[in-house]
Amino acid sequence: MDAIDAARAVVEERHPVARAAFLGGSVVTGRRTTMSDLDIVVLLHGSPAPYRASLRSGAWPVEMFVHTEATWHAYIQREVRKRRSPLLWMCADGILLFDKDGVGTQLAAAARKLTAAGPPGASAEEIDDRRYAITDLLDDLAGSTDQAERLFIATELVRRTGELALTAGGSWNGGGKWLARRLEPTAPGLNMRLHDGLRDVLAGRIEPLAAVVDEVLEQVGGRLWVGYQRGGTP
Repeated sequence: MDAIDAARAVVEERHPVARAAFLGGSVVTGRRTTMSDLDIVVLLHGSPAPYRASLRSGAWPVEMFVHTEATWHAYIQREVRKRRSPLLWMCADGILLFDKDGVGTQLAAAARKLTAAGPPGASAEEIDDRRYAITDLLDDLAGSTDQAERLFIATELVRRTGELALTAGGSWNGGGKWLARRLEPTAPGLNMRLHDGLRDVLAGRIEPLAAVVDEVLEQVGGRLWVGYQRGGTP
């Protein structure tokens, strides 16, 4: 059974009175792999939504994201503020499996409008928090002689630098593979330079990775450590 038929069958089995459903994620793109699952967004009139579940249907691993129209909007609003919303993209770029009353078409149009508009900008405070955290990691990397420590410091540096580059470029954020996918059109070549820098750290050379990280930092004001301050919670 192909992905679309399998997704429809899962929804019919689990939620036969669903209003609409989308199939999103890698399985509907050219990046599909043998491990790709069915990412399915389901719209219900009410209970038991909202919930998320992982299951298996035949040969397919399935991730279901089940919402009402109201909870869909609430989740999207919360995720958009974080500039990272898998739910939004599943409905903007995914396949509308069926739409019994028009809600699927409406939400798909709303999702496409939001993705096209881009994420909200980051505050100066958030940028400084990111600069500080990355600067601290660079200092840790420079001071460490332990290869195990260097591995985890460098890995964290790569992730945080990628996220900062997306923020600086006004792009949506992503996690895991989606961080790499969002990064390539925003900062072409940075993925590979970070990859090579991490490899160099593992070989005992920290300077190439530090240079790449500093280039990204310079886009938002450079390193920040002395003078950084945040108030605590009483």
